[in-house]
Amino acid sequence: MNGPDPKLIYPNEKIKQVCFIKNVIKNPNIIVGDYTYYDDKNGAENFEEHVTHHYDFIGDKLIISRFCAIGRGVEFIMNGANHQMNAITTYPFNIMSNGWERVPMLLENLPIKGDTVLGNDVWIGQNVTIMPGVKIGNGAIVAANSVVAKDIPAYHIAGGNPIKIIRKRFDDELIGYLQSLKWWNWSPEKITANLEILLSSDLDRIKQIE
Repeated sequence: MNGPDPKLIYPNEKIKQVCFIKNVIKNPNIIVGDYTYYDDKNGAENFEEHVTHHYDFIGDKLIISRFCAIGRGVEFIMNGANHQMNAITTYPFNIMSNGWERVPMLLENLPIKGDTVLGNDVWIGQNVTIMPGVKIGNGAIVAANSVVAKDIPAYHIAGGNPIKIIRKRFDDELIGYLQSLKWWNWSPEKITANLEILLSSDLDRIKQIE
């Protein structure tokens, strides 16, 4: 027994509010790694509804790596929510009709922030809003009800509106070690064999793994 099959929708049939979202995503511009889950008793399999303003003509991607834990009520706001700011008005006449659409939308006039990227083993609390183009590093934690408008470094805890870095989870030496260890890329067999160490509060034990 080496953990749930990453191809399952529900990793535990008794807890259907937890869904491996890689297996329900249809949009090719949303890329999710194995074992990442969304927790929502109102329909975890509907995660894609929480990715808003994600338009094909912009082409930006939401990339979520492996072993992320995402709380209910999250919203990923993508670049399609942005309006032109270097003109007299921010009003999007060009998405209307009956003559207003005659002026084409030029992407170079929009404040496009690029892809939104979550690293591995990221924990996102409930009701967090993540703004376009944000990068969240491996092992980071985002407190509930936060608005993430800037990048969060690996293994840091952040929270608030606007988001602020609260503290590092570990010292720089251990953070560097975990970044090079990349346990999230281990085989299921190796993860299973080392669960006690991965879940231990004795942080030095992780360095015993070969």
